[in-house]
Amino acid sequence: MRRTLRPDRPRPPSYRRPVALLAALVLALAGLLGLIGTAGSASAASDYTQSVSEPTSTQAKVTFTPTSPASYVIIHYQVGTAGQQNVQMAASGSSWTYTVSPISAGTVLTYSFTYTKNGPQYDSPQFTYTQGSGGATSTGTSTGTSTGTSTGTSTGTSTGTSTGTTGGSTGGTTPPAGNCTGQSDTPNFGPNVHVFDPSMGNAAIQAQLDAQFNQMKDTNTAQFSENRVADLFKPGTYNVEDNVGFYTSVAGLGQNPDQVTINGDVTVDAFNASDAGNATQNFWRSAENLAINPSSGTNRWAVAQAAPFRRIDVHGNLALYPASYGWASGGYIADTKVSGQTASISQQQWYTRDSNLGSWDGGVWNMVFSGVTGAPGNTFPNPPETTLGTTPVSRDVPYLYIDGSGKYRVFLPSLRQNASGASWANGSTPGSSLPMSQFYVVKAGDTAATINSALAAGCNLFVTPGVYHLNQTLQVNRADTVVLGIGYPTFVPDNGVNAMQVADVNGVRLKGLLFDAGTTNSQALLTIGPSGSAASHASDPTSIQDVFFRIGGERAGKATTSLVVNSDNTLIDHIWAWRADHGNAGTVGWGTNTADTGLIVNGDNVLATGLFVEHYQKYEVIWNGNGGRTIFFQNENPYDPPNQAAWTNNGRNGYAAYKVADNVTSHEAWGLGSYCYFNVNPAVNNYHAFEVPNTSGVRFHSVLTVSLGNVGTISHVINDTGAVTPTNTTPVNVVNFP
Repeated sequence: MRRTLRPDRPRPPSYRRPVALLAALVLALAGLLGLIGTAGSASAASDYTQSVSEPTSTQAKVTFTPTSPASYVIIHYQVGTAGQQNVQMAASGSSWTYTVSPISAGTVLTYSFTYTKNGPQYDSPQFTYTQGSGGATSTGTSTGTSTGTSTGTSTGTSTGTSTGTTGGSTGGTTPPAGNCTGQSDTPNFGPNVHVFDPSMGNAAIQAQLDAQFNQMKDTNTAQFSENRVADLFKPGTYNVEDNVGFYTSVAGLGQNPDQVTINGDVTVDAFNASDAGNATQNFWRSAENLAINPSSGTNRWAVAQAAPFRRIDVHGNLALYPASYGWASGGYIADTKVSGQTASISQQQWYTRDSNLGSWDGGVWNMVFSGVTGAPGNTFPNPPETTLGTTPVSRDVPYLYIDGSGKYRVFLPSLRQNASGASWANGSTPGSSLPMSQFYVVKAGDTAATINSALAAGCNLFVTPGVYHLNQTLQVNRADTVVLGIGYPTFVPDNGVNAMQVADVNGVRLKGLLFDAGTTNSQALLTIGPSGSAASHASDPTSIQDVFFRIGGERAGKATTSLVVNSDNTLIDHIWAWRADHGNAGTVGWGTNTADTGLIVNGDNVLATGLFVEHYQKYEVIWNGNGGRTIFFQNENPYDPPNQAAWTNNGRNGYAAYKVADNVTSHEAWGLGSYCYFNVNPAVNNYHAFEVPNTSGVRFHSVLTVSLGNVGTISHVINDTGAVTPTNTTPVNVVNFP
């Protein structure tokens, strides 16, 4: 996106002052995070008894009776091979109970406990119980010690010991990490990661923030540079103004957002004179996991693509438009609370997921919400707001934090079904955590060989800011592997290799990565599962979050497809696949940065929440799997077809931006927009933006097309439905199809 068009300048919003600050976090759940108690304490044989009974043939009632009063008890359980659940048990006299349902006869229930005793937090080993065995067969007391995940199970009295540490985990167990050894829990993250502590003093921190922002703010010089940085704030309070430039991640190191408070602002605006008040190129920057007390009552986050705003507690208002009221092109919020008003004003499209808002104001073409308390009603197209009460499946991103002993850990939020509101809105985010000793820290000097060696040894990856050239494909083969990037670490495949391949396994989490195509064509930049993958991963899906793809811009990149998803149940949560429409000299052009398709989905039951795909030269999204769902899609057709003959598909003008395959029988999508701006040849036409089979199981809601400044045309919105785009940059809307 590089437009200078904007709608008529809107009037400034009328903000309401917040009525009250957000409620304090629940102290009991804070204890689960290690804010009270001592992490890693050992359980003793005399601490508790536990048993299982069967109220019905499909229920297993677990009872935990501590010998000393407990302030809470968490059960971590797994039914058969399904994913692990972490639930606070209910107090029942001197005992704590939880009923697992449904569970069929012969199914193995695996479980363990996290509990308090006189303040500190303790963990039990794992136990197993087989439904239908008569009840109470797993009754016993722990005689071993426990500081994390049990290495064995027990059908009577537990005598095993456990390894690892829970640290500040919300009681979750640590997934296995193979034979990863030799990694530190307090690693050296390299020179591009800045860790701030309140003891450093506000003036020194401000000087560091200002220096790096001056290096990374300019749209003309920094947008395609190789500077990368992450600013990490240890728990505490800071009186600073943090302006966020290109390739910059800002994050708190608390386990909850309000453990790091910025008394000031975390700001993105149209900072530079060359921007002319236009925020449509404010790409590649992020803020996460902290609280903001805005200096003026309003924090400004005027961004375009690839700029997530996650796990933020804004004690005031949030402005998503530039101070000039100039054009802004779309963005993403998740797992966030804003006590005041969130105002989009000049944003074309915007997606907000699983959040709590005081109120919402404004929007140009389509504002999309799912699982957001305080969201406006579903009124598309007038006002242009598309609202779903819940998000069908979601899981917040993995994130780095510091536990009570000063060690680094990565928290892994649990899967949510039909979610509404921030995961931490009523306490702490449910989930588990991993120590940094199970992560290989990727930094300057690492190669594809060293990274693959770490993956093969069972390590997760923590990828620090930098640009990493790959001469071989990165192979992620182990279930539940975490690849967590900060500061927009960038993988560049050389010599035509594919950048990363993920096996068809459960629970891989990819977050915070930029794949930048090399100058020799790659068939794909990222592939999830091999062709023909068919295993169900419904209980523990692979997730792709804040993962971005670029073809051209810095270099004349080439890749046939950016992202291929073969695995069933994959979660695609905020991606931007972008064939560059501008960049360094010699890196952009119809025959220069070549790319057919941004996303191909072959797996079944794949969900995309926050899908941005732009400027590819053929179908930009191809959805071949059944049961697919998309909540929010933003697209621009390629700007640069030289003539109609060069951009024709089987005799039809152009390619649809979003193609659902002819043999698909079930697919549903909400809140989609596609724009054209054929600036090389305005005579170019696209027949339609969305192409789908005419069947009752394929349904689209809140769909639009726009011709930006009448630079080219789109004849129909979806199939043959919808009129040709008007000349005055206004949308053609289709409320429901069919």
